[in-house]
Amino acid sequence: MENFDNTIPSKEILGVWRAANAVCFDVDSTVCLDEGIDELAEFCGAGKAVAEWTARAMSGSVPFEQALAARLSLFNPSLSQVQDFLEKRPPKLSPGIDVLVKKLKDKNKDVYLISGGFRPVASILGIPLESIYANQLLFGSSGEFLGFDADEPTSRSGGKATAVENIRKVRGYSSLVMIGDGATDLEARKPGGADLFICYGGIQLRQAVAAKADWLVFNFKDLINSLD
Repeated sequence: MENFDNTIPSKEILGVWRAANAVCFDVDSTVCLDEGIDELAEFCGAGKAVAEWTARAMSGSVPFEQALAARLSLFNPSLSQVQDFLEKRPPKLSPGIDVLVKKLKDKNKDVYLISGGFRPVASILGIPLESIYANQLLFGSSGEFLGFDADEPTSRSGGKATAVENIRKVRGYSSLVMIGDGATDLEARKPGGADLFICYGGIQLRQAVAAKADWLVFNFKDLINSLD
């Protein structure tokens, strides 16, 4: 932590956070403890190779769509494998995320999930499907893996930024915050997109991303308490 000077927010940062109309969350390694695609790959026997690609994608060293296609091609998950995985390994929420989401809702802030993965946890957090942006695996008539839906904005680099821009434009929010751990989350902070990027380093601390964040937190309690 001593390497970062953004762990204590300024008054301006706190002001934007408290005034935000909407908050968008990354899912893997932010809302959830794990990276969904890494867990699925490990379940299918290709965990190590896929995790290496994930690290490269999240650090921003390779285009996200390239990393996504490469990871899936290493194990080509069938529909039955995915269903079996979801049944045996349900997502594990990060400590405090449920309390934070409830508090945001209590303060009349809209909450969105924007995931580059395939396993949002909307039902657990009570977030409606229309407030979720995520990728879609494609399967054939026999359940064989065909690929992923490249039309989803979150399937490519800059996709989360596009999703955030669309949300803000359609809903007319005056202020919006993005919370996540990866380079694709940081991209969402731009004119017309997120006003603030909060990096959550409680699971994965990606140095290059954390250094550019407006606010770096390691515990969701910091965000919960700052809303009072």
